[in-house]
Amino acid sequence: MLTIPIIQLMKDKDHQLQLELLVGEKGLGRKITVPRIQKPGLALTGDVSHLHPGRVQILGKSEIRYLNSLSPADQKRVISALCKIEIACIVITNKNEAPPLLLETCKKKNIPLLRSTLLTATLINRITRFLEDQLTASTTIHGVLMDVYGIGVMIIGKSGIGKSECALDLILKGHRLVADDIVNVKKKPPATLYGMGSEIIKYHMEIRGLGIINIKDLFGVAAIRDRKLIELVVELHEWDAKAEYDRLGIEEKNYTLLDVHVPYILIPVRPGRNITTIIEVAARNQLLKSAGHHSAREFQEYLTNEISARTPGQKNAWEMLE
Repeated sequence: MLTIPIIQLMKDKDHQLQLELLVGEKGLGRKITVPRIQKPGLALTGDVSHLHPGRVQILGKSEIRYLNSLSPADQKRVISALCKIEIACIVITNKNEAPPLLLETCKKKNIPLLRSTLLTATLINRITRFLEDQLTASTTIHGVLMDVYGIGVMIIGKSGIGKSECALDLILKGHRLVADDIVNVKKKPPATLYGMGSEIIKYHMEIRGLGIINIKDLFGVAAIRDRKLIELVVELHEWDAKAEYDRLGIEEKNYTLLDVHVPYILIPVRPGRNITTIIEVAARNQLLKSAGHHSAREFQEYLTNEISARTPGQKNAWEMLE
């Protein structure tokens, strides 16, 4: 199960959560296990049966006002019940002041109590985005990710097969680089994969004989993008005269990554083949398939109908093709 410590939530800068720690420093190692936040609601009446361990609890203006309206005895009962659950942390929004008893109890039980200057709705949206980014399945792939005609094309193959050179040719034709060499892949439930480049080598590409080049500096921001949905996997493979390659394209093949099936094609590489053009056509063909048009299957259906409709002695469509 994927988890993230509270300290990482505190250190995040990309989502501008504007968090400060009030008490519970010793509990910053507590783990967030669920990529959704929770507002206590009925828990503030003492019913904690619906609270889930491992989630961030949000206290807004209404919740703080309600706690302050309780008698000391009721407030103690409610806060004690809330803090008995193995919650990840408590976040107070909109610069609201924490009730002294809540501060005291969180400090005693080492529960991180945080406060943000953001409005409740804004903070919920930002923390949710942060948790979705951090608590999703991820992996890294050796390959190149390109945006070709709006289709995210992952180019894979053994080292030295020409992935980067092919990607450079695609860039020269106006397509966009997402990542070269190392592609970080994240799964967005239920079955969507996004790829992005490593922060260390972002926008850079290695070309054997030329060295490291910066695509953004050479071709401008129009030649790069930060992330892209992966919609097609293309594997480059050295041509093998003994191997049988798909010549019809009727049956769909898939590449499985993080339990997600992505359309896959194998392209044999040998001198004289324009691999860049083939990948461009593959991307266009994938666009057609997404729109409900499968050229190979439509052609097969046409031939089948021609064979069924032929008269005795008349050549069928397969014979006419010979």
